[in-house]
Amino acid sequence: MRRTAAGADPDSAPRSIALPACWDDRAAAALAELAPGDGPVSLASAAEQWIRPIGERARRAGIETPVVAGLHALLRDRRGAPTAPLWAGEDTPGFVLNLAAFYDTETGFDLDGFAAAGRLAVVALTLANPAARRLAIGVADLARLLAELGLDYGTPAARDVAACLLGLLRGVADQESAALSARFGALTLAGAVQDVPRQCAIPGLATAARAALQAAAADPARRHEATIAISAPGAAEALLGVETGGIAPAFSPLDDAGNLTATARASLAARGLTGEMAFAALLGGHNPLPMPTAEAHAMIYDAVAPYAHAMPARPALIAPPPPVVGRRDLPARRAGYTQKASIGGHKVFLRTGEYADGRLGEIFVGLHKEGAAFRGLMDNFSVAVSLGLQHGVSLEAFVEAFTFTRFGPAGVVEGDPAVARATSLLDYVFRNLASNYLGTIDLADAEDDAPDTVGDGARERAPLLPLELPREDGARQRRRALRVVGL
Repeated sequence: MRRTAAGADPDSAPRSIALPACWDDRAAAALAELAPGDGPVSLASAAEQWIRPIGERARRAGIETPVVAGLHALLRDRRGAPTAPLWAGEDTPGFVLNLAAFYDTETGFDLDGFAAAGRLAVVALTLANPAARRLAIGVADLARLLAELGLDYGTPAARDVAACLLGLLRGVADQESAALSARFGALTLAGAVQDVPRQCAIPGLATAARAALQAAAADPARRHEATIAISAPGAAEALLGVETGGIAPAFSPLDDAGNLTATARASLAARGLTGEMAFAALLGGHNPLPMPTAEAHAMIYDAVAPYAHAMPARPALIAPPPPVVGRRDLPARRAGYTQKASIGGHKVFLRTGEYADGRLGEIFVGLHKEGAAFRGLMDNFSVAVSLGLQHGVSLEAFVEAFTFTRFGPAGVVEGDPAVARATSLLDYVFRNLASNYLGTIDLADAEDDAPDTVGDGARERAPLLPLELPREDGARQRRRALRVVGL
């Protein structure tokens, strides 16, 4: 045993915690959260607070199962623990079993121990709250168990193991619920449960699961409406040293301290890789620990769902990202035009480059008599727009973005019959491009406002309608601009 100071969270006052020396600080913080009160606490004393009442009720009910010793052993071996409400003396019946703790590298997976833990959880939760109609017995660290077995999370073999494990747990839990119904009264009748796969990677598991489900089906009377539930991890999982909650995959090979997780180490060991070999593979461009996909998570979810009474929402499948549009290079010899114009007395040269199909691919805006800074900005702006066009950005998007921008030079346009007025240099450029490449001739006329003002208020005084109201003489007057009014 060791003693340390830990709090339920960084803002909580630390408590003196006594727990096994091999348990980490994360478990100490979990015990600080689970144990009621705010004084010193030890694992044994905190466990005794909820185990003793269950043992007394088992003795009064004449239950011969060694409930007290079994619960202490489950907690000591970090194989199982009740969820937070039972530690606090509340009646909400929940229990979690740590799948990875039932596996030993020499003896394999402890089938009998896992089945016995499932039965004991049903008995303990029933005695803790005899009136409860729904239990919530779940599992955790499936990903680590699969890694210990040398199975990739996203494979059909992993799916079959998960289905058989939950099938076995459901079978023994229903059997125990049926046995308790004879003592406490039956509340419901069970329906049919889907059969498990014919075989899986754990020897004897598929046969044991099928036998448990068949035995449970032979006696449909149940004390509980529900027994198995997969839920979000909490402090009980942290106390047990769980790395992944429920049936979730290991989303990262690193723990909070930046070290390899036990799941990652088990996965490497199963493939005969050391940490140094994995690092060398990573430097060589190969990822020895690929992360499971959302599709793999959903596959495991679908495999265990028939055996659980409650499940979280099915993992959302992430749509694949849209394909990256590569740059479409312009031909070395290209068509286009050069347009000379004057905007408010300032000369501008607009040159375009086209693809073979006539689509616009680049622009250059020349301002030969402006200042160096302004010319530099316009040159780089032209390059940016050209790159956008070559990567698939539509000309319509640029026209929408840059028409009606307002800054000097602005005013009457001379030399370009397609554009009469412009509110800025950019407004002129994209009016010209819209006219020549999009055939757009219905852009609203540029207003004669000063470039550094917000206008004289004419547009703000106009009716909030898409079009002007008909004039009294019957003639239609087109609005020079549209307004979007948000409510």
